[in-house]
Amino acid sequence: METKTQLAKLGLFDAKVPRYTSYPTAPHFKNNVTPDLFGDWISAIKDDSQISLYVHVPFCRRLCWFCACRTQGTASASPVAAYVETLKQELEILKASLPSGVTLSRLHWGGGTPTLLEPGMMEDLAGAIFDVAPMAPDGEFSVEIDPNEIDDARLSVLSKSGMNRASIGVQDFDDEIQKVIGRIQGYDVTRDAVEMIRAHGVHSLNADILYGLPHQSQARITESVQKLLSLSPDRVALYGYAHVPWMAKRQQLIPSDALPTPEERLDLFETARKLFMWDNYNEIGIDHFATKEDGLSVALENGTLRRNFQGYTDDTSEVLIGVGASSISRFPQGYAQNAPATSAHTAAIREGRFSTARGHAFMGEDKLRSRMIEMLMCDFRTQNDELIETFGLTPGKLQKLYQPLIQGFPDMLKVTPNGVEIPEHARPLTRMMARALDAYDMDQAGHSSAI
Repeated sequence: METKTQLAKLGLFDAKVPRYTSYPTAPHFKNNVTPDLFGDWISAIKDDSQISLYVHVPFCRRLCWFCACRTQGTASASPVAAYVETLKQELEILKASLPSGVTLSRLHWGGGTPTLLEPGMMEDLAGAIFDVAPMAPDGEFSVEIDPNEIDDARLSVLSKSGMNRASIGVQDFDDEIQKVIGRIQGYDVTRDAVEMIRAHGVHSLNADILYGLPHQSQARITESVQKLLSLSPDRVALYGYAHVPWMAKRQQLIPSDALPTPEERLDLFETARKLFMWDNYNEIGIDHFATKEDGLSVALENGTLRRNFQGYTDDTSEVLIGVGASSISRFPQGYAQNAPATSAHTAAIREGRFSTARGHAFMGEDKLRSRMIEMLMCDFRTQNDELIETFGLTPGKLQKLYQPLIQGFPDMLKVTPNGVEIPEHARPLTRMMARALDAYDMDQAGHSSAI
């Protein structure tokens, strides 16, 4: 109770802050990152290097009310087929700009619902990708799979194409909660999908589950987590539901008076967290859990855990290229985002050019602050020796950067000889602490609850 009182005094239950999957965050992207600049950044990739590739499929059979992603519903395969053709054209443009010998350390199909693609479309898309760059020998190919939208034929194509990690969205198994958030997906459907995935030789499994949903209680989240644990996922993301109906209009269908309070959200998170820990999962950053053998646990142990637009990752590639409408790319020089609307993206690709619409070219202290924030988000501590060596800082300059953080969270932050450290009881404040290192102005209305 004393800890919760301290957290309340520091504003945890009122604050809205970024999730810091990038720095600066996407609301600060501008239209000065052009297709030509994007092309220059691609050309600057070194020969024979490893990169990551993200492919966005913005279609769903139905639109879940809780989701704030940029997606569109479709009842037929024709718009999906047309979009796949656009992706193939985009990959051809990418291939023409990409230096030689590049391989893929990570390939991820996200959305939307990538498994909405018919088997032939999947095979065509995979072939087009590997024509641009093959998987590295130790590469990882992951796909977001909707248990309601998968079958043996599609899994067969994916596994033969090299998929070696599957990701399923669970959200919550409670019937009432599923109806209220517009996501009907029973436990039996999910279990059958998992068994089918493993029968095809794909043994690495990610799962997403949400806390903070309407009508969610500690008893209900306990039951959902226990059901999820029975499926033995290797990796779990325990995300807080972000209720932003002013941004995602479909969320207006969700009754706001049924949402838990911020204090109750913290209790829901802690309940789920303890269950994962009791089941011998490692805690990864602020909201992920992984088995001892999983790559995230290994990365945490050896200090190579990173954070990107998909959350936590063990991928250390400097370049992530996003393909498809609204996809975001990351380079050593900055971020670039494709046109968000499918129509605008398609029009650009048909003209034979990238659809880059906005982004951010790193300047000033961006990369330094980005790494400091990533350290807090991944390891709950900073490493002065790395920061000084990498960025050529003086100890005095570094201490000046720390001052807003140290002054803003007295008694909740440990100052060490090599940086700062967030004690376990203060870790719900991590995103707020990261905000203290953020040099950009922030409109709270554009971000989600700090807990």
